[in-house]
Amino acid sequence: MALYMKAAEILEKVAQKKGAVKTLVYDSKFQNIKQLFALVCETQKYSSVLQEIINSTKLLKETKLRIHLAKVLVYDLLIGHGVKCGGTWKTMMLKHRSRLQAALARIKVKRKVSRNQDLLPSSFQQTRGNDVIPRYVRVNTLKTTLEDVIDYLKREGFSYQGTACRLEDLNHLSGKRFLCDLHLQDLLVFSAKTAFHNHFLYKAGHIILQDKASCLPAFLLNPQVGSHVIDACAAPGNKTSHLAAMIKNKGKLFAFDLDAKRLSTMSTLLLRAGVTCHQLANQDFLKVDPQSSEYKEVEYILLDPSCSGSGMVCLRDEVSELQDEGRLQALATFQLRSLNHALQFPRVQRVVYSTCSIHSQENEDVVSACLQQNSAFRLVHLFPNWPERGHEPFTECLRASTAKTRTHGFFVAMLERRPPQTDEENLLVITLPSGGEEKQDTHQSGPSDEELENTETANEQPTNSVSKKKRRNRKKHKKQES
Repeated sequence: MALYMKAAEILEKVAQKKGAVKTLVYDSKFQNIKQLFALVCETQKYSSVLQEIINSTKLLKETKLRIHLAKVLVYDLLIGHGVKCGGTWKTMMLKHRSRLQAALARIKVKRKVSRNQDLLPSSFQQTRGNDVIPRYVRVNTLKTTLEDVIDYLKREGFSYQGTACRLEDLNHLSGKRFLCDLHLQDLLVFSAKTAFHNHFLYKAGHIILQDKASCLPAFLLNPQVGSHVIDACAAPGNKTSHLAAMIKNKGKLFAFDLDAKRLSTMSTLLLRAGVTCHQLANQDFLKVDPQSSEYKEVEYILLDPSCSGSGMVCLRDEVSELQDEGRLQALATFQLRSLNHALQFPRVQRVVYSTCSIHSQENEDVVSACLQQNSAFRLVHLFPNWPERGHEPFTECLRASTAKTRTHGFFVAMLERRPPQTDEENLLVITLPSGGEEKQDTHQSGPSDEELENTETANEQPTNSVSKKKRRNRKKHKKQES
């Protein structure tokens, strides 16, 4: 009974955006973590089918069960290994078993399939076969080094295979063999079934269990040691700890999140990771004042706002129910507001925008709208050798997917403040080959000769000799015309 209660509780929290499945499962301290994780993930995968069965049989009305508890019980009864608990719930499920089985059979006939797994959405079925996500482990350089972690694992019987040369190398990992990632130097790669949640290195904060795609935002933002950084939507905290490692716990790291419980969990994670440069705030990032003196030195912002979660493999069935245009548009509106807000901080130089979504509405479309509204910023071409790019024409951005990068689905863009233009750059001078005369291009806005001279006098700054010569030539030309 405890298994079903805990699984239902986690599914409800996931639906309320209160955490990721893995984080919630491993923070639950449930006695059999593997069993709980499997039940939650499998129920998620079949969520739409289970919902259809429950609706058609009016199960909630007759049993007074809550929806997430009903889903885990129906999953185990019809698709899993049978209801494992005793008492009231088992009696209830057995009473309705025939009707529930008949509802499942009708769905199979309607969809012309014979196996339960054929009822899964195509987005999940495409992750079968070779498209398996390996176990990624980020070395926490605040507490240890890559070399020390590799040596420790080798002493435990793991077999280090060196640095991966190509993506296909990840397909051959099995048992205790592991590699260094071919793109991120502090990332180790193991077979998908490798478990680390009870390992000393994890409990001591020496390693962080983090998908490779999730490591990209902090890695690409690349804040300088000692700089001031904002993590705008910070919980559960893996990206925050990554940023802290990059600035070596120097400078300041401001982290915001609206959910107090997630922030509390995040505080524990950061403590375990040895992060000391952070300042957590239970606050909506959109209400943070960019003009506040507290943030006057902020030059880097990482923005990973709420999104559809459509890139998360084990959530694809759950989120597929929610991907109507209205919901996506509402998310995109919020994401654009957040990105525009990030660009209002007066000294910010780089902003990384990321989502775990596969939808253009939340990715390239948001970036496009933001650039149209913020001409002072431009896109940075990220990671030229990365195998998957943003959709045309936003190929400066990165995408990630199970098939092409062996990660969850992800999107990353980086906006950089344009360098201020000088007077000389604003003034376009065209040399005419026929007469050797020079004219100011009337299609370009720029200061007049008099304004240039006044500016030079006011600032008392030496002027480039070439610039002086050009102004003398223009004066001479004007005299000749008069």
